[in-house]
Amino acid sequence: MYGAEASEIYELLHQGRGKDYQSEAQEIARQVRARMPGAVSLLDVACGTGAHLEHFRPVFDRVEGLELSAPMAESARRRLPGVTVHTGDMRDFSLDASFSAITCMFGSIGYLADPGELESALRRFARHLRPGGVVAIDPWWFPETFLDGHVATGTTTEDGRTLARVSHSVRVGDASRIEVHYLVADAASGVRHFSETHLISLFSRRQYEAAFTAAGLSVEYLDGLHNGRGLFVGVLETPAA
Repeated sequence: MYGAEASEIYELLHQGRGKDYQSEAQEIARQVRARMPGAVSLLDVACGTGAHLEHFRPVFDRVEGLELSAPMAESARRRLPGVTVHTGDMRDFSLDASFSAITCMFGSIGYLADPGELESALRRFARHLRPGGVVAIDPWWFPETFLDGHVATGTTTEDGRTLARVSHSVRVGDASRIEVHYLVADAASGVRHFSETHLISLFSRRQYEAAFTAAGLSVEYLDGLHNGRGLFVGVLETPAA
């Protein structure tokens, strides 16, 4: 989970590395409408600072977000006045609403600790869907596609402030541990450094598909989308237990 410092610069850094939130949101909307042409509402789970929600908003009548990190949720609320952003956990959230579509983007589903939690989250998603509703999950890497020891870097400059990010990823059991260091520099404040460590599960394709099925969702894996990680898309076939 991201803290207050990272929430301030998270989106700028990823955009500087080429992440295109708008095109990703448009692709998700296409996949949803291909399965539910009349889709009118969307819940973005683990919505972060609201970067995808901003682009979902013009194409759905109603959008809402759910975010565990309070600083991230607050950033999303400031960004999107009038959009409800709930602070909550994807494993056990309960909202007084149902949606045509539920999304979970940018590998955030990998913050679940084990297949049991993955199944719990998918059941929660299904409980908040309208009949025939769609779930779209941008997964984290599979065990066989994760690059052990991978180093990633990125820098960007905006409004007189320069940001840098360096990360190192290693495999630890059935998860990836990512150590991330940030530098933030400007003329007035000089250079500031902070770091975070994230543990992200390496679920297999079979584990994702089993969780969809257990939640009463059909499941299709679309290879090659979203930075090569692909996309899982499911449709509610039976009410979630």
